[in-house]
Amino acid sequence: MNAPAVKPWYREPWPWILMAGPALVIVAGVVTAWLAVSTSDGLVAEDYYKQGLAAKQTIARSESARRMGLTAALRLTSESVAVKLSATAPDFAPPPVLRLTLSHPTRAGLDQTEVLTREGDGYIGALRLPASGHWLVLLEDEAKSWRLLGNVVLPAAGAIEIGGDSPADIRNQ
Repeated sequence: MNAPAVKPWYREPWPWILMAGPALVIVAGVVTAWLAVSTSDGLVAEDYYKQGLAAKQTIARSESARRMGLTAALRLTSESVAVKLSATAPDFAPPPVLRLTLSHPTRAGLDQTEVLTREGDGYIGALRLPASGHWLVLLEDEAKSWRLLGNVVLPAAGAIEIGGDSPADIRNQ
């Protein structure tokens, strides 16, 4: 009887199949390391220490808006934004301009800042409505003496209210 011919190990499929798994893990590790080194992390600020020191001032600005009883009703369309600002404090004087910042919690490249000018009893400005999803809305005066901050889910139907003493920062009406 003839014995089957014995092939060298590299001609058998099983050693190659067994080596494919660890080889793929090594390639994936190299690609992951390359991505970590070559791309920047948008969530980490360059001046994180200074931003941490400024946190107390930021909280004080929010507290100032709460003491004045500030609320803002925002109406967002695909190309513009209209804001109506109101306050319960009798000595509150509406500023000539407002700064509106729409920022994404994780994708800083999509953030937008717009200066809104006063027209009548409200403020208007051009704004390119960002992608749908959760967004942070920051509204502040030019002197940065107060600020209103809230969350919004876009697209939003109707007016969006931020500020006030309610537990929810933003209510869709």
